[in-house]
Amino acid sequence: MRAPRGLTRQLIAEQRRLASRVVRRDIGSRRIEWVAGVDAAFPRGGSITRGAAVLMRWPDLETVDQAVVERPTELPYIPGLLSFRELPAIEAALESLCRTPELVFCDGQGVAHPRRFGIACHLGVTRGLRTIGVGKTKLCGRYEMPGEARGDRAALLDGQERVGTVLRTRSKVKPVYVSIGHGMGLARAVELTLASAPRYRLPEPIRAADKLAGAGS
Repeated sequence: MRAPRGLTRQLIAEQRRLASRVVRRDIGSRRIEWVAGVDAAFPRGGSITRGAAVLMRWPDLETVDQAVVERPTELPYIPGLLSFRELPAIEAALESLCRTPELVFCDGQGVAHPRRFGIACHLGVTRGLRTIGVGKTKLCGRYEMPGEARGDRAALLDGQERVGTVLRTRSKVKPVYVSIGHGMGLARAVELTLASAPRYRLPEPIRAADKLAGAGS
């Protein structure tokens, strides 16, 4: 599947328009009772987008509901624009949960993106949700490697701007890349990411959603 001529420019323009609506501070109540993790997979050679959402009680991280939605993939893979490809199925999965979460952990970037609008920002802005981006790999920026102990962290910088935090969630295990999605400051996002990863590298909501999205692929 190839992108139609002009589509990339159109989507980049839309990204930049929506990026101006990202809120990089805490909004709403600090009380959180329900969180979700979301992820997407592309089975059948990429012809299908499978969105997964897992709802957990906070802070014990007990799973209370989960949903999977499959839809025909409508867009090709375009670097830096993956959220447009993944979100239709992810949003449908979120809507299928028994309740709306107060916070969503996204498997991917937030403002740690060349245009400051990764999937966590996109989902947060379009759905009015507080979101955090937790990436397994770096998409942009530079940093000095944090210490090896759980909780060690370092600033992720792109130019002179801080776009995220490189966070060690397990001692002597590769760090993750935490960034603001929408409606939450970076310090709080890092705090909640660490609290959501008591045993493994990835936050429990993302681990569960990743497993669910990959089931049967």
